[in-house]
Amino acid sequence: MESFMHIIDTPEQARRLARAIISDIAIYNRETVERGIKTDCIFDLLGNELEEGRQHFSLRVVPELAASNLYDIAIVDVLIKRAGKIESPIW
Repeated sequence: MESFMHIIDTPEQARRLARAIISDIAIYNRETVERGIKTDCIFDLLGNELEEGRQHFSLRVVPELAASNLYDIAIVDVLIKRAGKIESPIW
């Protein structure tokens, strides 16, 4: 059975996809997120997961949206801002 993936072509749908990808990364790596925020090395610790998420995002959206900053905004909004209650030297 063949499966066809819908290519997203609207910014709102792309934004939702990016946020869902980052949410999944945060959920499945909860302890790593906390450790990364506490030690200010979250991008080092989650580099592979974030890049894998970016690749998935790029495959699911039209090239113009893949080249936008929607994925990066989702990283900040979902991964960083939600971790604001964690003690960290960066805030």
